[in-house]
Amino acid sequence: MKYLCLVYSNEHELHNSPDSPRDEECFAYAESVAESGRMLAAEALESVQTATTVRMRGGKLSIIDGPFAETKEQLAGFYLVEARDLNEAIQLAGHIPAARVGCVEVRPVRELQV
Repeated sequence: MKYLCLVYSNEHELHNSPDSPRDEECFAYAESVAESGRMLAAEALESVQTATTVRMRGGKLSIIDGPFAETKEQLAGFYLVEARDLNEAIQLAGHIPAARVGCVEVRPVRELQV
């Protein structure tokens, strides 16, 4: 089953905390999951300041610069993994280096029949 691991952190603390992961550590983690055959995709996101929020209401398009909500933690990136069950996905998420300074939301991917 596919699971999406959404990495959230406070953007200002992500790279400034003593526990902040370094790029090399993140690359090594992603490589180890890829070598295990469970990595489907992974990407880091640009700063939340580059976000654009789009809504369609009553046929009218609304565009807002920035994130959709004021929060202490922002979406920083994701890993799309293949895991046999939620427990395995949680174990994979727990080893994501950024989990030390933020959190990782684990969600099953709903397969659409199109």
